[in-house]
Amino acid sequence: MTPALEPLRRIAAYAVCTDVDGRVLLVRASSRSGTPGVWSLPGGAVDHGEDPNHTVVRETAAETGLSVSVAGLADVLADMRSMPHRGVTIHTDRLIYRVSVRGGTLVDRVGHPTDLARWTSLEEAAKLRLRPFTAAALGLDAEAADLRPEEAPDFPSFYAYPGPDGLHRAQRFAAYAIATDPYDNILLTRIAPGYPGEGRWHLPGGGTDYGEQPGTALIRELVEETGQRGRIIELLGVASHRDAASLGPEGYPIDWHGVRAFYRVVVERPTEVRVGDVGGSTSEACWMGLKGVRELPEEALTEVTADALRAAALI
Repeated sequence: MTPALEPLRRIAAYAVCTDVDGRVLLVRASSRSGTPGVWSLPGGAVDHGEDPNHTVVRETAAETGLSVSVAGLADVLADMRSMPHRGVTIHTDRLIYRVSVRGGTLVDRVGHPTDLARWTSLEEAAKLRLRPFTAAALGLDAEAADLRPEEAPDFPSFYAYPGPDGLHRAQRFAAYAIATDPYDNILLTRIAPGYPGEGRWHLPGGGTDYGEQPGTALIRELVEETGQRGRIIELLGVASHRDAASLGPEGYPIDWHGVRAFYRVVVERPTEVRVGDVGGSTSEACWMGLKGVRELPEEALTEVTADALRAAALI
């Protein structure tokens, strides 16, 4: 049995980087890590307020000595990992980016959490012990190198903790939908009074639960917020926003950092829109024609909504 461990959450960003011979860049976990000898994509935790695009560049340079540029977002996935030696179970939302090398020299980092960096063919990688998310990102089957809890522990989707400056901090991962029906209408929600961005038009979606995959969370939130059942078509991108003194129903300022994946979703059989979470952060929801959406002033939209609509080339 997995012992009872303290649940934690984090967001991380990783690089899928290939060379002209089709080899992929991998790093090996050292004896200072929880899985010594296991290989993974270069990358690591997103610092509070940091754009994940910057995280993947920073972490790849630190772990490999190579400077990379981000070409695009490849995937978003989540996993749980128990670490008894540290007394914790960690849920990690992982952003997988495609990157290319700008320069630098491949280096090893003796005495660090990763100690080797190598270019490896997919055939060679398939024979290594890989972190499960790395195998999934490379399309390989791999024996699980992580210890997983039997079930997800209880952990709030929103959790604020005291920061070094005296303010509470919250970093939250969420998934949102550009949801359309067969008539080119877009599904929008409006933020309820008392919540950050109140009165603005928003996208259906919200924070993911501990142990939950982003796509699963999005379809669940779509039903809960609007009563609509949809199907994910594609991942459009990720938005990162920080509000250093956000005010919400908690009644005190929170240094808020939201990382939001947004997807294109089709609702093939739209029904009457009903807000299920009465008294929550959504006050109303509706289908709005594309022309009407384009005529909305940008200040009437939340930041993530404007980012997602631009990524979908709808505004």
